[in-house]
Amino acid sequence: MRRILLLSTLLAGLAQASEPLNIDVHRDANCGCCKAWISHLQANGFTVRDHVETDMHAVKTRLGVPHGLGSCHTGVIDGKFVEGHVPAADILKLRQRPDLLGAAVPGMPMGSPGMEMDGMQDSYQVIGVSREGQQQVLADYPGTAK
Repeated sequence: MRRILLLSTLLAGLAQASEPLNIDVHRDANCGCCKAWISHLQANGFTVRDHVETDMHAVKTRLGVPHGLGSCHTGVIDGKFVEGHVPAADILKLRQRPDLLGAAVPGMPMGSPGMEMDGMQDSYQVIGVSREGQQQVLADYPGTAK
């Protein structure tokens, strides 16, 4: 009986590990850092469907991205928004949070994925947004001394 339980646990873990990580990314055609963020996602196992948009404001509004958390591009995974330069590891954590509508890295902090600059990094946070609109810090990234 123990072997059956162990085997079923192992198989469930393998099935989860092989689950495709599909994400839609909406961006402006002229954004270079958006392409760099897409490369970060691909390097971390995501399959990216790239959508060039003419009206990013409409995309953000449709997805429920709060105005104060905006950035240059918006991803969508499992029906949740991923706003700005959110690290791939934090997107994986977002997928495990059914209470959240999405996550954001406001602005364009230097050193975040897609905004790498010779080892320099601004401090920044990944902010989670609940379905009720409440915000909470999901991850905190310290900056480097300048």
